[in-house]
Amino acid sequence: MSSYRSWLAPRRNRLILCAVLAAAPIVTAVAAPLPFTVLEPGISVNTLGSYQGAEVITITGHPTRHTEGQLRMTTIAATLPNYSPPLSEVVSAWGDPNKAVVPRNSVYPSGQSVSQANQVNQQAMDQSQQAATTAALDYLGLSPSQVKVDLKLADVGGPSAGLMFTLGIIDELHGNGSGKPGAAGDLTGGAVVAGTGEIDDSGDVGAVGGVALKTKAAARDGATVFLVPRSECPDAQVNTPKGLRLVPVNTLDQAVKALEALDDGGAGVPSC
Repeated sequence: MSSYRSWLAPRRNRLILCAVLAAAPIVTAVAAPLPFTVLEPGISVNTLGSYQGAEVITITGHPTRHTEGQLRMTTIAATLPNYSPPLSEVVSAWGDPNKAVVPRNSVYPSGQSVSQANQVNQQAMDQSQQAATTAALDYLGLSPSQVKVDLKLADVGGPSAGLMFTLGIIDELHGNGSGKPGAAGDLTGGAVVAGTGEIDDSGDVGAVGGVALKTKAAARDGATVFLVPRSECPDAQVNTPKGLRLVPVNTLDQAVKALEALDDGGAGVPSC
């Protein structure tokens, strides 16, 4: 689940946690449920491949390319809104560099049920997919009345896959523009690229939060490059996995040009 927008760095997490614990005796609090959500790296999915038996991107009305690289969208797994972790779980997660503890209302509005959370996240995903399709086809100068794009990502919600959906569509339709098949013409150059970022119809990339955990999901699944909204560079730099290059972007055009430059040796590619 990746729809929450409030990301708290580890130091602030610690302050909030300590403040909560100071408000009640430890003996009482050990078994008492607390109003927190525990977060950890979720799945990452190659938008150029399949997930749960279905192709993530299906395009009709236009020739598509064979791709060899990967463009992986990243997620965060969060405890459900009806779950209140006990102190022991909170303390354990707080001390784990691969987890985070945040106030529950920074992830879920007060009183939100599991079904409501799923509905909100699915709506955000649907809007993200529509924006990704519009941005990609507009970038390539293709008409949506002639080219149909179907995006499927079962059981994953939120808007943060927008940029990676968009790049996946562009790679399958156009690649890097060289016309070469496979890795030689891929946006990725055959590499494993991951990232996050909401996208709008015009191709602007927006922050979504949680990048300090998403980078871990990316590195775990083999990525060497991580595209991140520029404003979230400070969060992405928190315990960045070794060997993962952070590339900040504000627009789709910047993301495409960065990937093309990386494939051409990496000169001039910005870094966080």
